[in-house]
Formats: sequence, C-alpha cells, structure tokens
Amino acid sequence: MAEGRKPAWLKISLPGGEGYTAVSRIVKQHGLHTICSSGMCPNIAECWANRVATFMILGDICTRACRFCATATGHPLPADPQEPQRVAQSVQLMNLAYCVITSVNRDDLPDQGASIWRDTISAIATLNPKTTIEVLMPDFSGRTDLIDTLLEANPHVVGHNLETVERLTRQVRSRAAYRTSLSVLQHVAQRGYRAKSGLMLGLGETHDEVLQTMDDLLQAGCRMLTLGQYLQPRPQNIPVARYITPDEFAEYRRIALERGFEFAECGPLVRSSYHADKARTLVANPSCSAERERKIIHNEPRTNS
Repeated sequence: MAEGRKPAWLKISLPGGEGYTAVSRIVKQHGLHTICSSGMCPNIAECWANRVATFMILGDICTRACRFCATATGHPLPADPQEPQRVAQSVQLMNLAYCVITSVNRDDLPDQGASIWRDTISAIATLNPKTTIEVLMPDFSGRTDLIDTLLEANPHVVGHNLETVERLTRQVRSRAAYRTSLSVLQHVAQRGYRAKSGLMLGLGETHDEVLQTMDDLLQAGCRMLTLGQYLQPRPQNIPVARYITPDEFAEYRRIALERGFEFAECGPLVRSSYHADKARTLVANPSCSAERERKIIHNEPRTNS
C-alpha cells in the first residue's frame, strides 16, 4: 500500500478564476467532454485557468474497464457526426495555439471511432491552421488500417500510452496489451509521425522496469515521454503502491534525455497532456530540442540554436 497520506508535493489548487470559468462555459455550451474532468485530472485548475483543455471525443463512456481509470464504463451512445465541427469551433473560441485530443475506447464501433478521429483533426486544422494538434489515441486493437485512417488527417504529435510496465499491464489495463501498444507506436513512428507515450508510476513497478520500458519505447521509435504519479481516483480503482518523490522523477527525466528521448516531462502531477505545449519547439525545430533539454538538466549554458 501507499506510504500514509498523500505527500505535500501532491497538493493541488482548487478550480477557479476567469480563465477556468471561460473554458468551463465553452465546454458546456458545445456539449463537449474533456479528460480533464472525466479523468479527474489534478491539473484541471492550472490548465483551464490558462485556457488549455484536452478534449475527449466519442462520448464519455468507455467500452473498457481499466483499473486505474475514472472514466465511466458501459454501453456508449452512437457517435455524433457533428462532434468534429463543435470541437474545432471550441478550439477557435479558446484561441488555442496547442490542442490535445483524446477519446474513450469505442470497441463497439466497426472502425472503433477512427473516422471521427480523422474528421475531428481535419476540422480543427481547417478552422485553426496555426494550431499545433496533438492526439492521444487508443490502441485500435492494434489494427494498422484504423491507425492509418486517423493519420490521414496529419496530426503533429501522435500519442498512445503504455500506462505501466509490462509486468503490471494485465493488472492495470483492460484488454490492452503491452506489446500491442508498442507495435502501435512503432507503426506511428515508421509512418514518419512524432510518437509520444506515457507511464503512471507508483503502481508497484521497479526502477529497472521503468528503464527497460524506456528502452522498449526508444526501440519502437518513440522519442517523447511523460512520467507521472498514479493517484487512485476512486475506492474501486487499483490502490497506490508508493508515492514517487520529485527527486526520483527528476532523475528519471535526466536518464530519459540521456538515453535518447527528445522530450521528457516527468513529475508527480504530470499527465499525458500536461505542459504538452512545451513540445511546440520540438515540432517546429526538432534538431536542436533534445540538446537544449539536456543542457537544461545539467545547468549548462544555452546556445542560440
């Protein structure tokens, strides 16, 4: 079990402020779902106050029941063909420079929602040509034809989370397989897209298992990584095994960058899309971003590159 109460570094701010209210109003007016609220993200106050949100398409009911997740499980409503345009309009209203899109799993649909994914990305790009688009997609059961349907819309960053180390996958995830997720990321990278993945720590993984997972991701062609603390959202979810210290996260970030990741966001409150807009520099100028990141962690002087 976790070591007593939550440590001080996991304290979060309560939602509020003009920016938070504005984002909340837009989300409600357009009948949208966000992983910020349905996933009980600890950073909702900070992100919404800065007018940043991660949109969750294809409804808010998932066909899978992962033990870590707070999203409702059941029989989803039919997909809404008008949703892509509503999301695109909301991105425009929020004046987002960086937009993140995710979704529930829709194993009930013939294409598992891939066409809605494609149409949403395309609608955002058409209405917001200067907006960088990142997606955090499901595994689509490993079907490359469905992944390719999404990729037709040309998002800038394509994320798919491993969530945990290989040994714990069956305990934590529903239907998803570690090697299938790696194959998804490999396919994305081989198609020439920037692949991103994330893990929750504190589920009982070992230090060596985290490092092995980093190596597996790098071998698959994934060069963007997020590591954050798992927080049990509800009593029925899997309990926290341990709280990882900020120093440990800092060490993981150092190792990730030295191993070859171009982008590594690691910290107790980090989630897949937390500070995702930091990757804009990497997307715009990939040749110098990794070296800049390494200089930052070693307190080396920055160059003008």
